[in-house]
Amino acid sequence: MKSFLTILLLTVLPVAAQAGLLNQLSGHPSPYLLLHAQDPVHWQSWGQEALDKARVENKLIYISSGYFACHWCHVMQQESYQNPEIAALLNEHFIPVKVDRELQPTLDAHLIEFVQRTRGRAGWPLNVFLTPEGYPVFGLTYSPRDSFKQVLTQLQQLWEEKHEELASTARLASIAVEKTRTQLRPESGAPMDRKALETALVSMALSLGDDMEGGFGRQNRFPMAPQWTALLERLVSTPDGALRELTVLTLDQMAGQGMRDHIGGGFFRYTVDPGWQIPHFEKMLYSQALLSRLYIRAAEVLNRPDYLTVARNTLDFSLKVLKGNEGAFIASLSAVDPENREGGGYLWSELQLEKLLNPEELAFARQRWGLEGDPVTQGAYLPMDAVRLETLAGRTGTSVEQLKTMEQNVREKLLVDSLSRSHPRDDKQLAAWNGLMLSALVEGARVLGDESYRKAASDLRDYLVTRLWDGERLLRARGPGGPLGQAALEDYAYVAAGLYDWAVFSGNRNDLALAEVMTRQAWKRFYEEDGWIGSDDSLLPGIALQELISDGPLPSPAALLIRLSFQLRVPELEVYGLKALEAGHETLREQPVWYATRVQVIFEFPSAGP
Repeated sequence: MKSFLTILLLTVLPVAAQAGLLNQLSGHPSPYLLLHAQDPVHWQSWGQEALDKARVENKLIYISSGYFACHWCHVMQQESYQNPEIAALLNEHFIPVKVDRELQPTLDAHLIEFVQRTRGRAGWPLNVFLTPEGYPVFGLTYSPRDSFKQVLTQLQQLWEEKHEELASTARLASIAVEKTRTQLRPESGAPMDRKALETALVSMALSLGDDMEGGFGRQNRFPMAPQWTALLERLVSTPDGALRELTVLTLDQMAGQGMRDHIGGGFFRYTVDPGWQIPHFEKMLYSQALLSRLYIRAAEVLNRPDYLTVARNTLDFSLKVLKGNEGAFIASLSAVDPENREGGGYLWSELQLEKLLNPEELAFARQRWGLEGDPVTQGAYLPMDAVRLETLAGRTGTSVEQLKTMEQNVREKLLVDSLSRSHPRDDKQLAAWNGLMLSALVEGARVLGDESYRKAASDLRDYLVTRLWDGERLLRARGPGGPLGQAALEDYAYVAAGLYDWAVFSGNRNDLALAEVMTRQAWKRFYEEDGWIGSDDSLLPGIALQELISDGPLPSPAALLIRLSFQLRVPELEVYGLKALEAGHETLREQPVWYATRVQVIFEFPSAGP
């Protein structure tokens, strides 16, 4: 017998919501979601309708969050979501929802936090089962088909037999987590010694640093651009020999090994090994923006003019490959090539090299880019910066200029060959990441003096102001059918910061005023007395306010908003910044590396911090 609530919902829900599910992703403007339009899984778009459907049918919601460039997202699609048996399980017993994490960053961050807390690690594809109320029950990342089938079967049986108990446990667990957060939150900010904070930041960086390979930790390698950017500034204010050595080693490894594309340009997202050899081959817009700025600053701080070449090549790659038709930049290039081979467009087999290059060119390429011996990737070579031209000149007696000509000729041949294997593009033009790129282009124009960067910055500014800003609010992205996704704190913070940088560089006072307007909107939408929320449009319970927002692959948007509030020199905004800086002192003392941008803001504005 149906409950009164079920009868009521069936009465008020539209007929379409009561009908059997179908795959809703056909024609979706998100390239990632469109990839799943032909899956036999009846994928639903994220929204209130999916939640209502779960409540009416008393089913668990299965949210799978990923992104276009994600290699393992593609693998799980092929193994599981295109498998009729798996699809039948999902369609019959769950409400399956596909999410483009780049369009729903706050939802994704909430689910990431749950999986990280319950499983010890998280990543993408990110897969979480929710109760009809919206509380998470179980989460996992990539899972092989048979293991995933077992998870689906067990959860379905458990829900059928004990759904009330399971729903209550999930709800109480979420409430308990939030209660713990509240209890651990200090009532007021304790005084903080700036010198002690600086010492803690450097000490923690050195303790995490790998003095053999560079980077932090001993496993895979991420660029960690926000951290190294802040640590560079510490080298300016308080020189430290050990920190300088670690920083130089890390920057050299990132620029010289497998994280950087030495033929086509740009940086990959990260490497799966501690030696920076084997990348995950997706290329993200934010990586290019953050790393080009990092290398520009490092060139000055470390007196390494060669780092400017790295920055220039990265910006040039972005202009050539990632710039869209309207002045903004696309989100990413996929990790897999058109033949579904991971990194295929960036790799060359022995047979391909022999076919493309004459003997002299091949001998040069082997030495210059390490294209000999056993490949570190799957049977094909990834070019790396193995031997510099100056060293080769000394070995061969050939002039550096002659070798530069040889290098250019060989690179062009390899590039032409790679065009037939170009990796698919995610052409979403995200506000946040384009805000980061605007700042990068401004810095490139200012330091490198390249007019093409200034022109690109001007075009990008126009797109952000005329296409993604409607006069009152910012859009996350825009597709052929209109707005995409929900703008988050990072969109407002990064775009406002980009406009500020452009306004200071160009002298445009209107853009300075607009940066102030967006900054005010960000404080209004995303900050409350107890902390930050990433989005002003959340459908799920348990998405808690964050006292602090850490740096991740991208800098903390909260820290950038605080910085911008002081840069604008508007008293009202400075009051917000001062209030936000009162929180989290103990966390900063204990984990300064993970909040490096916030720590740097404290040092940049001595009168503003604790």
